[in-house]
Amino acid sequence: MVFLFFIVIAAIHFAPRDYDIRTLIRSAPIGTGYAAKMLCTGVFVSGRQPDSLWNEDLELMRNNLIRGRVDYEKKSVDSYIFGFLFKQTAVYRGDCGCTLMISVSENDFRKECDVALPAPPSDIANSPWPIGDVTSGVNIPGKIDQKQLDQALDWAFSEHATKHPVRTRAVIVLYDGQIIAERYARGYSKETRFLGWSMTKSVTSALIGVLVREGKLDIYKPAPISEWKTPGDPRGSITTDQLLRMSSGLEFQEEYEENPDTDAGFMYFTVKDMAAFAAQKHLEAKPDKKFSYSSGTTMILSRIIRETVGGSYQDYLSFPRRELFNKLGMRSALIEPDPSGTMVGAGFMYATARDWARFGILYYNDGVWNGERILPEGWVQYTRTPSSTFKGYGAQWWLNAEGKDRWLHHCPTDIFSTWGHEGQFVTIVPSRKTIIVRLGQTFDEEKNWDHDYFVSNVLKAIPN
Repeated sequence: MVFLFFIVIAAIHFAPRDYDIRTLIRSAPIGTGYAAKMLCTGVFVSGRQPDSLWNEDLELMRNNLIRGRVDYEKKSVDSYIFGFLFKQTAVYRGDCGCTLMISVSENDFRKECDVALPAPPSDIANSPWPIGDVTSGVNIPGKIDQKQLDQALDWAFSEHATKHPVRTRAVIVLYDGQIIAERYARGYSKETRFLGWSMTKSVTSALIGVLVREGKLDIYKPAPISEWKTPGDPRGSITTDQLLRMSSGLEFQEEYEENPDTDAGFMYFTVKDMAAFAAQKHLEAKPDKKFSYSSGTTMILSRIIRETVGGSYQDYLSFPRRELFNKLGMRSALIEPDPSGTMVGAGFMYATARDWARFGILYYNDGVWNGERILPEGWVQYTRTPSSTFKGYGAQWWLNAEGKDRWLHHCPTDIFSTWGHEGQFVTIVPSRKTIIVRLGQTFDEEKNWDHDYFVSNVLKAIPN
C-alpha cells in the first residue's frame, strides 16, 4: 500500500491536471527516460554541466519530482522519481553518443558501438571556411547593413515579453556561403554540439537522397517494410516518397509537453525499437490523402536506410560519416541510435552551429559540395516541391508556401527550412543568398519564438 501511495503521488505531480491516474503513471517513465537521455547527452556529448541542464532543458522534469544522478566513471545517468520509481538509465557509448538502456544486456550494449568509424582529415579545421573553420580574410559585401544585422541578433538573444524564456544559444548568418554574423550565448561556443531535434529529419532525407544517387533505392516503389508485406495489407502500397512527405496515412500522435502520454514521447523514451513501434501502426487515411506530421514515420525511413545500407553494424554507423558528414567537414555531427541500434533520424542528431550551417550550404548549392555531387541531381528541387496533402511541407523540409499554408508571412516564398522542437532552424533563402541558423531552448517555440520576425529583420540587412 505504501508503494502504491508513492506511485500515485508521483503521478499526480508529474503531469497536467485532468489526467486520469493510469495516464499519469504511463507518463512517468517517459519523463524519467527524457531526463536520463537529455542529461546523459548534455553532459557527455555537449560538455555541459548538470546544473545548467536541470535549470533550463530539464526544468519541467525537475518541477515534477524527477531527479537524476550522473556517474562519470561509468559514463551513465540514472533518472527516477523518489529515488527509485520509474528508473531509467542512459549510457554514453563514444561515437554513438547516449542511448537509453531498454531491454538490453548491459555488457553487449556497451560493446556494440566499440567500432572504428571513418574520421575526416585531422588538419581539416585549419582549412578555409566552409570546409574548415578559418574565416579570416573573407570579404564581407559592403552592401550588408551591419547595424541592422546586429539589431536582429540583439533581438534574438534578448528575453522579450513571453511566458517562458527564449534562450537563444547560437545564431549564424551566411551570405553567399560566407559567415557574416555569428553569436553565442554565455556558456556556449562554436565547439558546442547542439541538439537539432526534428532538424534531424532533414538530414535523414539527405541520407535517403544519397541512397537514391547510388541507385540503391527507388522512392516511388512501395517502401521495403516487412510488417506490411502480408497479402491484402493496405499499408503495402505506401511508398518511400509518401513517408518522406508525411502523407503515408499512418496513425501517430505527435504531441509533447502538454500531452506527454502520446506516441511520440512513448516512442522516444520507453521503446527499444522505435521503427518497429511506428511500423505496426494502422492506416487512419489512404496514402496521399492526409498530411500527418510524425516522428514515427521518419523512424521508418531510418530503418529503410539501415536495411538498404546493409553489411555490418560498423558499415551502417559509418554510412552518414562516409557519405555526408566527412565530405562536408561536419566533424561534430552525431546521430544517436535507439536501443535496437537504428539511428534516431527523427530527432537525435547533435552538431555544432557551424556544422548545421554546412548542412544548409549543401542544400543551397543544390546538393553539390566542393565540386562533388553529394545528393542526386534534382533532389533539392524534389525536397522543395510542395506535397499534395500540405503545401507547407516538402520531403522532410518545411516550405514557405503561398496562400493559407504560408508560415513566414513577411519573408520570401522561396524559403525552405529545417524546424526542430524548441526553436531549432536552418532557414535557406535562395533569392537572397542567405542561410540563417538559430539554435536554442524555447518552450513552445510557435508561441514564444517569432521566426518570421527574426528572419525578416535579418533579411533587411541583406542586399536584394
